[in-house]
Amino acid sequence: MLFQQLLNGLALGMAYALVAVGYSLVFGILRLVNFSHGAVYAFGAHAAAFLIGYSWGLLPAVLASVLLTGLLGVLIDRTSLRPLRKKHSPPIASLISTIGVSTILQNLLMIAMGSQKKSFPALFDFGMITIGTAKISWTQMIMFAISLVLLGVLSFIVHGTKIGLAMRGVEQNGKAASLMGIDNNFIVTFTFFLGGASAAIAGVLISGYYQVFYPTMGFMVGLKAFSAAVLGGIGALHGAVLGGLLIGVAESLAATWMGSAYRDSVAFLILILVLVVRPSGLFGRKGITKV
Repeated sequence: MLFQQLLNGLALGMAYALVAVGYSLVFGILRLVNFSHGAVYAFGAHAAAFLIGYSWGLLPAVLASVLLTGLLGVLIDRTSLRPLRKKHSPPIASLISTIGVSTILQNLLMIAMGSQKKSFPALFDFGMITIGTAKISWTQMIMFAISLVLLGVLSFIVHGTKIGLAMRGVEQNGKAASLMGIDNNFIVTFTFFLGGASAAIAGVLISGYYQVFYPTMGFMVGLKAFSAAVLGGIGALHGAVLGGLLIGVAESLAATWMGSAYRDSVAFLILILVLVVRPSGLFGRKGITKV
C-alpha cells in the first residue's frame, strides 16, 4: 500500500512541480508572489478542452493552449504589473493586483465556459502496469515522464542558455544587468511566458488525470504549488520540484490513511512544520541586505 501511494504521489507531485516552477521563476526575477498563477493554470486547461471539443486533436490543442496561456501570462504582466513597476509602487500593490487578476480570470472563465464541473478527455489511457504488488497506470507514468522532461528543459533554459544567464543576472541585480545591456522588460516578459506555458501543461495533465475541469480549479492547486515553491525554497527551481513531489506524496498518503477530506490540510501542515524549522525552505538562502 505504501509503495502504491508513493507512485501515485510522485506522478501527481511532478505536475504540482510544474505549477510551482512558475511561482519560483516570477519570484526570482521580481521578488513577487504571482497569485494569479492558479487562474492561469485553470485557463490552460479550459483552452485545451475548448480546442479539443472543436476537433483540433490532442497534440495541436495542447500546443495551442500552451502558446495562448504563455501569452496570457505576458498580458497579465503588461497590463497590471509593468505600470506598477514604472511608478515604483510598493510590492503590496503588485501582490493585490495579482489577486484581482485571479478573480477576474476565474469570472471570465465562468462567463465563457460555465461554472459547473465538466468532463476532460482521458489522456494516455492504455491500462495498468503491475510493479510488484502495486499498480500504476500509463497515464501516471507518462504524466511523470512529461513533467520530468519539461522541468529538465526549463532548468536547461535557465542554467544553460544566454537568455537564462540574463534571467539570473536580472535576479541578482536588475540595475547592474540593465547597465550591461540586458533588456529587463524583455526578461520579465519571457519569464511570465515560461510560467504560463508550464502552468498550461500542468493544467492539461492534472485535468486529464482526474478527467474533470472547472473555473475555480486553480485555487487549491495554486495554493499547493505555492506551498511547494516555499517548501523547497522559493526562487530555486530544484527546490520547487522537490517541494512539489513532497506535497504530492503527502496528499496521496493522507487521502489513503486519513480520508480524502484531510488530503489538503496535511500538505499545508507539512509546510508549516518545515518553515518553523527552516523559514527559508529546504534550498532557500537567507537574504543579505547591504547598507
